[in-house]
Amino acid sequence: MSEEDDSTTYIVVRNDDEQYALWPAYRDPPLGSFAVGMSGTKAACLAYVKEVWTDLRPRRVRDWMERQRAGAVPAKEDPPGSASSPG
Repeated sequence: MSEEDDSTTYIVVRNDDEQYALWPAYRDPPLGSFAVGMSGTKAACLAYVKEVWTDLRPRRVRDWMERQRAGAVPAKEDPPGSASSPG
């Protein structure tokens, strides 16, 4: 099916790390994600995501970086999700 023929209604979902995705509206959101209230065509949902998801870093990495800037994280501590970090 070509994108022009796609008549699927999509929803925009977001996970706890504030990462967005499109999901077919006829399916339940994937585990760990929830609908954010936007639905429509793929193009409309992608435009919404482009508007609201301005920082692609996961929330836990942004939080870690902010704590490190504030001096609340030791400089030698690896960011979340790195090979040597458990989270």
